Amino acid sequence: MSKLAEFRALEQKLAEQLAQMESMKSDAGLKKEMEFEEKLKALMTQYDKGLRDIVDLLDVSAASSSRGASKAAPARQRKERVLKVYKNPKTGELVETKGGNHKVLKAWKEQHGAQTVESWLQ
Repeated sequence: MSKLAEFRALEQKLAEQLAQMESMKSDAGLKKEMEFEEKLKALMTQYDKGLRDIVDLLDVSAASSSRGASKAAPARQRKERVLKVYKNPKTGELVETKGGNHKVLKAWKEQHGAQTVESWLQ
């Protein structure tokens, strides 16, 4: 597309957007919303409050859930992992772990196979 054609297309879009904006200016709903915004900003300034304060004040669901949370039981935590003890029957070496990310245990599983090492669980 040539620069002139691109310029004309943008010019046309701009004209359409300006026409749309002019039609919105005469909309009564928009005027009411703008008036409300101005009054709200004036009140916020008068009482030295920010938008977050207004949202917190008006958010009923957050207030009721915070009240209910103090009465309800605390949130369930993840169950603590069980300590597993593996004993290598060939060397007699012991490995205690709560997870599968133990360096020696991984080496055993590579060398002897995962099923074999799991059979060493005490």
